[in-house]
Amino acid sequence: MFNNRVKVKDLLQSEQTGHEVTVMGWVRTFRNNQFVALNDGSTNNNLQVVIELGMLDEATLKRITTGASLKVTGHVVASLGKGQKVEIKASAVEILGDSDAEKYPLQPKKHSLEFLREKAHLRFRTNTFGSVFRVRHALAFAIHKFFNEKGFIYLHTPIITSSDAEGAGEMFRVTTLPHDNPPRKEDGTINYEEDFFGKSTNLTVSGQLEGELGAMAFSEIYTFGPTFRAENSNTTRHLAEFWMVEPEMAFCDIEDNMNLAEEFMQYLIRYAMDNNRDDIEFLDQRLAEEEKQKPQNERQEFGLIEKLEFVLNNKFERITYTEAINILLESPAYKKKKFKYEVKWGIDLQSEHERYLVEKHFKKPVIVTGYPKDIKSFYMRLNDDGKTVAAMDILAPGIGEIVGGSQREERLEKLEERMREMHIPADEMSWYLDTRRFGTVPHAGFGLGFERMVQFVTGMGNIRDVIPFARTPKNCEF
Repeated sequence: MFNNRVKVKDLLQSEQTGHEVTVMGWVRTFRNNQFVALNDGSTNNNLQVVIELGMLDEATLKRITTGASLKVTGHVVASLGKGQKVEIKASAVEILGDSDAEKYPLQPKKHSLEFLREKAHLRFRTNTFGSVFRVRHALAFAIHKFFNEKGFIYLHTPIITSSDAEGAGEMFRVTTLPHDNPPRKEDGTINYEEDFFGKSTNLTVSGQLEGELGAMAFSEIYTFGPTFRAENSNTTRHLAEFWMVEPEMAFCDIEDNMNLAEEFMQYLIRYAMDNNRDDIEFLDQRLAEEEKQKPQNERQEFGLIEKLEFVLNNKFERITYTEAINILLESPAYKKKKFKYEVKWGIDLQSEHERYLVEKHFKKPVIVTGYPKDIKSFYMRLNDDGKTVAAMDILAPGIGEIVGGSQREERLEKLEERMREMHIPADEMSWYLDTRRFGTVPHAGFGLGFERMVQFVTGMGNIRDVIPFARTPKNCEF
């Protein structure tokens, strides 16, 4: 019954007429008891189905409502309507699923993004989210394509882990112990030996440490999977559950790392531009209309396509953290006290600082290197100055940090020293230290927050609008 279905996108791209096809989809609009705008999610463009007057009885016509699903068989004919080359003259119409027009939440009108977040189970059917999630798919596919072409091994790292890769402690606990009366030791602490895994376990914040183990055998690996942060951040840039892409490369230093990350970002953007042009053009127009509603001083300098092409056509600026701080201290924004957060050597750069560097000062993506060791993780390679580490962050227009990475500390004694400084128990990490004991090599890697990349390419202002079902503080619907 369904195997001979033709997708709307394929039909609209073909100019061939005179043959019979079967299409299926959901009704967007139905006009004059005659013209159905049908969409199956393969494109934002609707297919016009023409139902000859008198072909269907009154009861059936009343069931063709917004949101109803149809199976239509008919002949492809040249369209007289604007914006489409072909349409279907129906010979048979079957209603697969009814939709009560008065109760269906997505009426044929403009809905706010806030409203659609509450209807996340239906928002895929709108043009905006159709485009966003087709682009998301394209970017996910391009990630695998990029690394496969470079000979990387795709490694599945664990989602349940007993290690805290970031040392931040903001982790979701995984346990089967009763929450109201867990077993306790004599000193009153919870006895995790009676838990499912026999120890305290959490949802992973990063696959990096396990990824390093793979890189020490395969030379180049990448992970791409869900990660979790129990961070109480209600911002447009944070999620509690998000996806991360994390390559790890043996025989690589910080320079190789930066080169790969820049090439990777440009590859993803180019793939989406080449394969999802219609969707990106739609999102470009959507963003332009959204920007018109803002005061002049809050509007973005670039349109979406303009911004993406700018990133493709320009080498990323490379500066040290110290240079970044000096630029911020000399900036008109600092002198006029426009920054909310303080600027001095040793701070962790805030989003407002990152965006100033990218959007106001350099007007292009920026790679910052040589961060103070005190604000970075234990595994980052200590520089010769003893104060900074071989870390690198890529800052992008409109978002700030989109990639974070480093050359890893391959020297056993230096790594052990950093772990002692940061109170990380070496006995629990002996498996990780083994990579430095047995054939250590210079190696590096980075993490790209996938949702931030999707945000960047789609122009969406809120990260909750680029993941199907957002997990955020006090929100776990669907």
